Amino acid sequence: MTRLVAKSWTLLLLSCLLQFATQVTLAQGPQKIGSDLYACISTNDASANSTFLVGKDAVLLVDPGLNPTEAEKCLTEIQSISKLPIRYVINTHYHLDHQGGNKLYAPTADIISTTWTRQRTIEMLKSVPPHFPSSIVPATITFERSLTVHLDPYTVEVVSAGPAHTLGDAYVYFPEQKAIATGDLFLNNSCPAMDQGSVKNWIATLNAFLNLPVDTFVPGHFSVGSRSDVMFFRDYLVDLTAQVSALAAAGDSVDQVKKDVKAGRFSRLRQYDKYDATIPDNAASIYDQLRHPSQ
Repeated sequence: MTRLVAKSWTLLLLSCLLQFATQVTLAQGPQKIGSDLYACISTNDASANSTFLVGKDAVLLVDPGLNPTEAEKCLTEIQSISKLPIRYVINTHYHLDHQGGNKLYAPTADIISTTWTRQRTIEMLKSVPPHFPSSIVPATITFERSLTVHLDPYTVEVVSAGPAHTLGDAYVYFPEQKAIATGDLFLNNSCPAMDQGSVKNWIATLNAFLNLPVDTFVPGHFSVGSRSDVMFFRDYLVDLTAQVSALAAAGDSVDQVKKDVKAGRFSRLRQYDKYDATIPDNAASIYDQLRHPSQ
């Protein structure tokens, strides 16, 4: 009987500790990554991370997430830091998990993307049947190469990467904070899903990241990364491209390439079959790009 009572008290104590740990986790809020710069790390793999910068008079937000429900989660985190209005919302590319939450901010915020991303979004809305829900809000401001947003006292550089993960990616550089919100141009310790794009230009963009005085990278999904994390992701794309190029030159079909590529030191990368985000899927995309380059 004494042992049973002791065990019951032990279980009760563990339960209380777990509840406390959960409350602490929930109370942590957004992750600060620089002066007035924060990341909302999504707990839903289907939705993107968000990044927000608090200026003197307003807030700038990058990638509001999959839908208004997911966007509301980050809005709660923003409001735990600042009650200032969200004036700018930047979409790094057209995928729903990065712009489906625009609607929550559209009444009062300027929505920014590359011209290609806006055009692609409208195409997806007008397709028959529509590929996007009618609630999706396209950008109201677009740019071709780069755009500077002055959010006093900070400067934000929105840069077109061109064809990479998609045909119209952008990333957001915060020079004062030495940080970049990368969109899906970088995923921490994970294989990417590859849309139509250019792995060659993707690698060049990652090298451009590493040539900047940046210490912190907010990826499209998963935890905030360091320079070494970006290098590892870049090296994965370089290694896989080299393998696919060699196999294709030897006459392998796409199915053979998918079977023959070796994971090597990149075997620890997360892989998601349901998103076509696996090493064989990436190999097939690179194979197709080599045969039909977009640029």
